[in-house]
Amino acid sequence: MRGVADVPAYVVMQPITLCNLDCAYCYLPLRAADRRMPVSVAAAVAESVNQWATGDRFSVVWHGGEPLAAGRRHLAELFAPFAGQVEHHVQTNATLIDDAWCEFFERHQVRVSVSVDGPRHRNADRVTRSGRPAYDRIERGMATLRRHGVPFSALCVVSRPEPGLATELYDYFLDLGCSVLGINIEETEGVNTRSNALPAGLVREFWAELVTAWRRDPRIHLREVEWSLRYAGAVLDGAADELLPRRLDPIPTIAHDGSVVLLSPELAGFSDPRYGDFSSGNVLSTPLPDILAGGPDTPWVAEFLRGVEACRSSCAYFEFCGGGHAANRYFEHGRFDGTETEHCRNSKIHLLEGVLDHARDNAATSA
Repeated sequence: MRGVADVPAYVVMQPITLCNLDCAYCYLPLRAADRRMPVSVAAAVAESVNQWATGDRFSVVWHGGEPLAAGRRHLAELFAPFAGQVEHHVQTNATLIDDAWCEFFERHQVRVSVSVDGPRHRNADRVTRSGRPAYDRIERGMATLRRHGVPFSALCVVSRPEPGLATELYDYFLDLGCSVLGINIEETEGVNTRSNALPAGLVREFWAELVTAWRRDPRIHLREVEWSLRYAGAVLDGAADELLPRRLDPIPTIAHDGSVVLLSPELAGFSDPRYGDFSSGNVLSTPLPDILAGGPDTPWVAEFLRGVEACRSSCAYFEFCGGGHAANRYFEHGRFDGTETEHCRNSKIHLLEGVLDHARDNAATSA
């Protein structure tokens, strides 16, 4: 059985639960509550992270809520225990970014990723707590980043793929000036109960169209497409088995109170009568390496690992996706040992099919 690695590639930190937006597809259960991470939690995590960072680059991803809602002073205090070689990343809705925040990013060498869903009319789900459109504030924040020369990546949620959308989005992000783009098909998870069951043909066509747009002008690193092409190339070279790590990345998510949820950040803040609060421990009482070592003994984690093995034995796409994500299984199936999910279909299976459709169409055209 493919288990959980002892050392993660990165950790996710929740400096604050509060978010100043109220996006319709958001999964976070506590985004209206202002609960802040004490510095003692960051210090406890830093004890392990600083050791891991001595051998190789190591990232700490600050993800909320809206991390900037914690304020510059508090965020700087949370950064302080971490060694200088640790890379700090922040996922932000950009609405709070001003000159002072850009100076903060530059001073602390923070890598910034902005959540935005394309042109103004594609951001209808991204609204303030009073229900007002947030796009103008997002655009103002991104313009401030550009003015200061702060590089940033972008994360876009697509709720309903349709013909022409992929090209529209790619052209928008080309003009935006971001360096990396991630595309997430909306997921049914957390407090977002909207269905993500989509017509397979539309999703495949969306991904194929996105590849076409990217190949026309590949200035942006396109996360999903580049991974798919790397996998396809490895298959042709007979090296596909080398792509998936032998053990799952634990992706420890440290909540504001120090509790640690493994494998799926989206499970933080939730509980279930069968599994409890999904945490595997708390860094204020147990060192993070000990929590990781005991992770497979957490009942829901053990159940998820059985589900991964079920995927391995039943799904032709296993070597591409590695068995899916724990949160998607739970929020779609109500348990962790199920197999295929709508998320698998939309963001793994149909993604790879769309990339291969593009390759076949181009091969036929050039023949």
